[in-house]
Formats: sequence, structure tokens, C-alpha cells
Amino acid sequence: MRLVVRKERPHPGAQLRFTDADSMRLTCFATNTKHVPIAALELRHRQRARAEDRIRAAHATGLRNPPLHDAAQNQIWLEIVQLALELLAWTPTLTLTGAARRWEPRRLRLRLFSAAAQLVTTGRHRILRLAQHWPFTDVITSALARLDALPNPG
Repeated sequence: MRLVVRKERPHPGAQLRFTDADSMRLTCFATNTKHVPIAALELRHRQRARAEDRIRAAHATGLRNPPLHDAAQNQIWLEIVQLALELLAWTPTLTLTGAARRWEPRRLRLRLFSAAAQLVTTGRHRILRLAQHWPFTDVITSALARLDALPNPG
């Protein structure tokens, strides 16, 4: 068995632990994989962290507590959660930029999906009127502009 230990700076905003020495964090993982370079092992370990992030997003989206009692009904619920996860994976990739691209589902719900707006139909055009005082109106409008600029898949 091999133990791979890495010394790295914590990400901005991370709370330091009592084991962090000299403002550096020690991270480690154990593996029994043989004849593989350490760089490849570390890459595989970091890719696993992305899978853990997706699992955390699934729990925040509705996977934690299926609300129904029947197994068939919960299967439908899980398929809806899966669709929501697909939308939450593709929407930031296609429409958001900067720090907003890395927002978790809870932050997306708070900042983007709960914005006050009116959908007005006038002269055969639909206009989305967002609240001017909302601090994330510019993020929403730029995301809608990027979405509109995408080519039509049909």
C-alpha cells in the first residue's frame, strides 16, 4: 500500500484546521495500485473529487429525501432529479462566466432561480422584465444573451 501526501495552500476562504502548519494544508490518500506514477494516481484521485461534487449537488437537488412512499413513484422522482442535475450541469457551462460558473445548486437557486421578474407579452413579443434592484440581474441577462446566441440544434 502506498500513501501519497501532498502539501498545498488552502483555497481562498477555506477555514484552516489545527493540523495545518505554516498556512499549508496536508492532503493524503492511500492506494494499493502498483506500477502507476504518482502524478497519474493524483489525477485519478482529483477526478474522484469531481464525482463527489456531483453527488453533493444531487443531494442538494432532491436526492436526499425521496418524498413519496411507493417505489414506482420514487423512481419518477429520481428521474426528475436526474433531469434537474443535467440542467444544472449544462446551464452554467453554456451560459455563465467567471465565478458564477462554479456556483453550487443552492447558490444558483438563491441568486438566479428566485429572481423577481415579469413575463410580458406585447406586440407578439415576450419580454422578461427583471427587478432592477436584484444584485444578480446582470448575470441573468448575460446568461440569457449567451443562451440566445447558441446555434439552434434543430
